[in-house]
Amino acid sequence: MWDETLYAGSAAYYAAGRMPYPKEMVDAVRAALSLDGGGRLLDVGCGPGSLTLLLAPFFAAVVGVDADRDMLAHARDQAARAGVTNASWHHLRAEHLPGGLGRFRAVSFAQSFHWFDRPRVAAAVRGMLEPDGAWVHVYATTHQGVPGRDPLPYPRPPRDAVSALVTRYLGPVRRAGQGRLPAGTPSGEEEIMVAAGYRGPERVQVGGGSVVERTEDDVVASIFSLSGSAPHLFGERVADFERDLRALLRAASPDGWFAERTREIELVIWRPPRDGGGHTASRYSSEEY
Repeated sequence: MWDETLYAGSAAYYAAGRMPYPKEMVDAVRAALSLDGGGRLLDVGCGPGSLTLLLAPFFAAVVGVDADRDMLAHARDQAARAGVTNASWHHLRAEHLPGGLGRFRAVSFAQSFHWFDRPRVAAAVRGMLEPDGAWVHVYATTHQGVPGRDPLPYPRPPRDAVSALVTRYLGPVRRAGQGRLPAGTPSGEEEIMVAAGYRGPERVQVGGGSVVERTEDDVVASIFSLSGSAPHLFGERVADFERDLRALLRAASPDGWFAERTREIELVIWRPPRDGGGHTASRYSSEEY
């Protein structure tokens, strides 16, 4: 499913466009994996390092891999700004793992697994995990909050109207790089993990319900950070789209401020095979990453 244009032009919008993972999520990963500052983390499809850098203090070393060079450039910049010195970054497709990267105490997939050849990647990663290691799958939606009518400090972004505007420019079928996703991204990930021999899953729900204030620029960035509305998809009309998008947002909030309530995040943790085990279907999904 991956192609080089999937997130073309989107990397610059990630920091403002995606709401940060909550501290409770980091604490939950630390507790579930009994992290003590040792071992190595591999973050597959790391993007600009949003999760990699949050978990870096709890490992001896963290490794981010991504197929998008621009994402990795932003990850390196973010690491330098944050003073993170134990991170390395590799331009690599997940399908090319293990890629000589070695063994890991934990391997994370933050809303990225659905873009890959999942059986192939699951099999490759199994051989990269230490015997007491863990696969951490992060199910989340961070570009937008939950809909609702409860009062917030500022108006919610008019997401339905924004979606209609994207459809007006790009058509009714979701775009993804050079292709289209009429049925969305694939599901059935847990069946794939069981077939690959993993044990689990363990589930942890965290976060959700916090109010985040966002500027007009943040909301614009949230749209351009998505594969389905990446800047390159609009071609020569990208400036026209942004003009219309900002007009829509200003009509909803003339002072340029919005508020959203964050969504709950589910961590699904799998262990290397020993005795095997049952599973139940997840009620969460990653809407867009």
